[in-house]
Amino acid sequence: MPVAIITGASKGLGRALAQALAGRGWDLVLDARGARALEEAAEAVSAHGTRVTALAGDVTDAGHRAELVVAARRLGGADLLVHNASALGAEPLVRLEELSLEGLRRALEVNLVAGLGLVQAALPLLRASRAGTVVAVSSDAAAEAYETWGGYGASKAALDHLMAVLAVEEPGLRVWAVDPGDMATDLYAAAVPDDDDPRPEPAVVVPGFLRLLDERPASGRYGAAALADGAR
Repeated sequence: MPVAIITGASKGLGRALAQALAGRGWDLVLDARGARALEEAAEAVSAHGTRVTALAGDVTDAGHRAELVVAARRLGGADLLVHNASALGAEPLVRLEELSLEGLRRALEVNLVAGLGLVQAALPLLRASRAGTVVAVSSDAAAEAYETWGGYGASKAALDHLMAVLAVEEPGLRVWAVDPGDMATDLYAAAVPDDDDPRPEPAVVVPGFLRLLDERPASGRYGAAALADGAR
Protein backbone atom coordinates (compact mmCIF):
# COMPACT_ATOMS: atom_id res chain seq x y z
CA MET A 1 0.00 0.00 0.00
CA PRO A 2 1.20 3.56 -0.63
CA VAL A 3 2.22 5.60 2.41
CA ALA A 4 1.62 9.29 3.08
CA ILE A 5 2.93 11.65 5.76
CA ILE A 6 0.47 14.46 6.51
CA THR A 7 1.23 17.30 8.90
CA GLY A 8 -1.50 19.27 10.60
CA ALA A 9 -3.79 16.26 10.26
CA SER A 10 -5.96 16.49 13.38
CA LYS A 11 -8.63 18.72 11.77
CA GLY A 12 -9.49 20.82 8.76
CA LEU A 13 -7.87 20.08 5.43
CA GLY A 14 -5.28 17.70 6.86
CA ARG A 15 -7.91 15.46 8.41
CA ALA A 16 -10.08 15.60 5.28
CA LEU A 17 -7.13 14.56 3.12
CA ALA A 18 -6.29 11.74 5.53
CA GLN A 19 -9.86 10.45 5.36
CA ALA A 20 -9.87 10.52 1.57
CA LEU A 21 -6.52 8.77 1.22
CA ALA A 22 -7.42 6.11 3.78
CA GLY A 23 -10.57 5.49 1.79
CA ARG A 24 -8.33 4.74 -1.17
CA GLY A 25 -6.24 2.29 0.83
CA TRP A 26 -3.30 4.50 1.79
CA ASP A 27 -1.36 3.88 5.00
CA LEU A 28 -0.78 7.10 6.89
CA VAL A 29 1.57 8.88 9.27
CA LEU A 30 -0.32 11.78 10.83
CA ASP A 31 1.06 14.74 12.75
CA ALA A 32 -0.45 17.56 14.80
CA ARG A 33 0.39 19.47 17.94
CA GLY A 34 -2.79 18.56 19.84
CA ALA A 35 -2.52 14.97 21.02
CA ARG A 36 -6.21 14.45 21.85
CA ALA A 37 -7.55 15.86 18.57
CA LEU A 38 -4.95 13.88 16.63
CA GLU A 39 -5.90 10.68 18.44
CA GLU A 40 -9.57 11.24 17.58
CA ALA A 41 -8.71 11.90 13.94
CA ALA A 42 -6.51 8.82 13.72
CA GLU A 43 -9.27 6.64 15.19
CA ALA A 44 -11.76 7.94 12.64
CA VAL A 45 -9.36 7.45 9.74
CA SER A 46 -8.45 3.95 10.91
CA ALA A 47 -12.05 2.89 10.36
CA HIS A 48 -11.13 2.45 6.68
CA GLY A 49 -8.94 -0.49 7.66
CA THR A 50 -5.59 1.04 6.73
CA ARG A 51 -2.61 1.38 9.03
CA VAL A 52 -2.42 4.76 10.76
CA THR A 53 0.43 6.04 12.92
CA ALA A 54 -0.35 9.26 14.81
CA LEU A 55 2.52 11.23 16.34
CA ALA A 56 1.76 14.41 18.26
CA GLY A 57 4.47 17.06 18.18
CA ASP A 58 5.73 20.30 16.70
CA VAL A 59 7.03 20.17 13.13
CA THR A 60 9.64 22.78 14.01
CA ASP A 61 11.31 20.10 16.18
CA ALA A 62 13.87 18.17 14.12
CA GLY A 63 13.50 15.16 16.39
CA HIS A 64 9.76 15.04 15.78
CA ARG A 65 10.27 15.28 12.01
CA ALA A 66 12.69 12.38 12.19
CA GLU A 67 10.10 10.33 14.09
CA LEU A 68 7.55 10.94 11.32
CA VAL A 69 9.98 9.65 8.70
CA VAL A 70 10.94 6.62 10.80
CA ALA A 71 7.23 5.81 11.21
CA ALA A 72 6.75 6.00 7.44
CA ARG A 73 9.72 3.72 6.88
CA ARG A 74 8.15 1.16 9.22
CA LEU A 75 5.01 1.24 7.10
CA GLY A 76 7.06 0.58 3.99
CA GLY A 77 8.35 3.97 2.81
CA ALA A 78 6.94 7.35 1.83
CA ASP A 79 5.16 7.98 -1.46
CA LEU A 80 3.57 11.28 -0.50
CA LEU A 81 4.51 14.09 1.87
CA VAL A 82 1.85 16.73 2.55
CA HIS A 83 3.08 19.78 4.47
CA ASN A 84 -0.20 21.20 5.71
CA ALA A 85 0.76 22.45 9.19
CA SER A 86 0.62 26.25 9.27
CA ALA A 87 1.09 29.18 11.65
CA LEU A 88 -0.43 32.62 11.10
CA GLY A 89 2.14 34.71 12.96
CA ALA A 90 -0.61 36.59 14.81
CA GLU A 91 -4.13 35.65 15.93
CA PRO A 92 -6.10 37.58 14.81
CA LEU A 93 -4.02 38.90 11.93
CA VAL A 94 -2.61 42.42 12.20
CA ARG A 95 -1.08 45.01 9.92
CA LEU A 96 2.68 44.78 9.35
CA GLU A 97 3.33 47.78 11.59
CA GLU A 98 1.92 45.72 14.49
CA LEU A 99 3.24 42.28 13.55
CA SER A 100 5.69 41.07 16.16
CA LEU A 101 8.95 39.80 14.78
CA GLU A 102 8.59 36.76 16.99
CA GLY A 103 5.26 36.04 15.35
CA LEU A 104 6.81 36.38 11.90
CA ARG A 105 9.62 34.04 12.92
CA ARG A 106 7.05 31.48 14.09
CA ALA A 107 5.20 31.64 10.77
CA LEU A 108 8.45 31.20 8.87
CA GLU A 109 9.61 28.35 11.11
CA VAL A 110 6.38 26.38 10.78
CA ASN A 111 5.37 27.16 7.22
CA LEU A 112 8.78 27.30 5.56
CA VAL A 113 11.71 25.99 7.58
CA ALA A 114 9.89 22.96 8.98
CA GLY A 115 8.57 22.19 5.50
CA LEU A 116 12.08 22.04 4.10
CA GLY A 117 13.34 20.10 7.10
CA LEU A 118 10.70 17.43 6.60
CA VAL A 119 11.41 17.23 2.89
CA GLN A 120 15.11 16.79 3.61
CA ALA A 121 14.41 14.02 6.12
CA ALA A 122 11.97 12.22 3.81
CA LEU A 123 13.87 12.61 0.52
CA PRO A 124 15.55 9.17 0.56
CA LEU A 125 12.14 7.49 0.92
CA LEU A 126 10.47 9.76 -1.63
CA ARG A 127 13.24 9.12 -4.17
CA ALA A 128 12.86 5.37 -3.65
CA SER A 129 9.14 5.52 -4.40
CA ARG A 130 7.82 4.94 -7.90
CA ALA A 131 5.61 8.01 -7.47
CA GLY A 132 7.37 10.19 -4.90
CA THR A 133 5.35 13.34 -4.36
CA VAL A 134 5.57 16.47 -2.22
CA VAL A 135 2.51 18.67 -1.66
CA ALA A 136 2.96 22.02 0.08
CA VAL A 137 -0.34 23.62 1.08
CA SER A 138 -0.11 27.22 -0.08
CA SER A 139 -2.49 30.17 0.02
CA ASP A 140 -3.92 32.91 -2.16
CA ALA A 141 -2.08 35.25 0.23
CA ALA A 142 1.18 33.93 -1.22
CA ALA A 143 0.37 35.53 -4.57
CA GLU A 144 -1.83 38.52 -3.66
CA ALA A 145 -1.32 41.47 -1.30
CA TYR A 146 -4.08 41.38 1.31
CA GLU A 147 -4.10 43.74 4.26
CA THR A 148 -3.04 42.00 7.51
CA TRP A 149 -1.98 38.84 5.67
CA GLY A 150 1.61 40.04 5.09
CA GLY A 151 3.53 37.78 7.45
CA TYR A 152 1.57 34.64 6.67
CA GLY A 153 1.54 35.42 2.95
CA ALA A 154 5.29 36.02 2.89
CA SER A 155 5.95 32.66 4.53
CA LYS A 156 3.71 30.88 2.02
CA ALA A 157 5.24 32.76 -0.94
CA ALA A 158 8.66 31.64 0.23
CA LEU A 159 7.37 28.08 0.54
CA ASP A 160 6.03 28.22 -3.03
CA HIS A 161 9.43 29.30 -4.30
CA LEU A 162 11.20 26.64 -2.28
CA MET A 163 8.95 24.00 -3.84
CA ALA A 164 9.62 25.38 -7.34
CA VAL A 165 13.35 25.02 -6.76
CA LEU A 166 12.89 21.55 -5.28
CA ALA A 167 11.04 20.53 -8.44
CA VAL A 168 14.01 21.60 -10.54
CA GLU A 169 16.50 19.85 -8.29
CA GLU A 170 14.44 16.64 -7.96
CA PRO A 171 13.02 15.96 -11.44
CA GLY A 172 12.16 12.40 -10.43
CA LEU A 173 9.55 13.68 -7.97
CA ARG A 174 6.29 15.52 -8.40
CA VAL A 175 6.34 18.72 -6.32
CA TRP A 176 3.12 20.72 -6.09
CA ALA A 177 2.31 23.90 -4.20
CA VAL A 178 -1.48 23.81 -3.86
CA ASP A 179 -3.73 26.74 -2.95
CA PRO A 180 -6.88 25.22 -1.42
CA GLY A 181 -8.82 28.49 -1.56
CA ASP A 182 -11.14 29.82 1.14
CA MET A 183 -12.29 27.18 3.60
CA ALA A 184 -14.15 27.02 6.88
CA THR A 185 -11.23 26.12 9.14
CA ASP A 186 -10.07 26.98 12.64
CA LEU A 187 -7.05 28.67 11.07
CA TYR A 188 -9.21 31.11 9.12
CA ALA A 189 -11.45 31.71 12.13
CA ALA A 190 -8.38 32.57 14.21
CA ALA A 191 -7.04 34.82 11.46
CA VAL A 192 -10.23 36.84 10.93
CA PRO A 193 -12.61 36.07 13.82
CA ASP A 194 -15.13 38.76 12.81
CA ASP A 195 -15.67 37.34 9.32
CA ASP A 196 -18.89 35.35 9.39
CA ASP A 197 -19.26 34.83 5.64
CA PRO A 198 -20.00 31.19 4.75
CA ARG A 199 -17.09 29.19 3.39
CA PRO A 200 -16.85 25.64 2.03
CA GLU A 201 -15.75 22.80 4.26
CA PRO A 202 -12.26 21.42 3.52
CA ALA A 203 -13.73 18.19 2.15
CA VAL A 204 -15.09 20.17 -0.80
CA VAL A 205 -11.59 20.82 -2.20
CA VAL A 206 -10.13 17.38 -1.43
CA PRO A 207 -11.14 16.06 -4.88
CA GLY A 208 -8.73 18.61 -6.35
CA PHE A 209 -5.84 17.09 -4.42
CA LEU A 210 -6.93 13.60 -5.43
CA ARG A 211 -7.08 14.66 -9.06
CA LEU A 212 -3.45 15.76 -8.85
CA LEU A 213 -2.49 12.33 -7.49
CA ASP A 214 -4.50 10.58 -10.20
CA GLU A 215 -3.34 12.63 -13.18
CA ARG A 216 0.18 13.56 -11.93
CA PRO A 217 0.63 16.76 -13.93
CA ALA A 218 3.98 18.52 -14.05
CA SER A 219 5.37 19.98 -10.86
CA GLY A 220 4.08 23.48 -10.21
CA ARG A 221 1.49 25.59 -8.41
CA TYR A 222 -2.18 24.61 -8.60
CA GLY A 223 -5.53 25.72 -7.25
CA ALA A 224 -7.38 22.89 -5.52
CA ALA A 225 -10.82 24.46 -5.94
CA ALA A 226 -10.48 24.67 -9.73
CA LEU A 227 -9.15 21.12 -9.87
CA ALA A 228 -12.03 19.90 -7.74
CA ASP A 229 -14.53 21.55 -10.08
CA GLY A 230 -12.88 19.80 -13.02
CA ALA A 231 -13.00 16.48 -11.20
CA ARG A 232 -16.79 16.59 -10.81
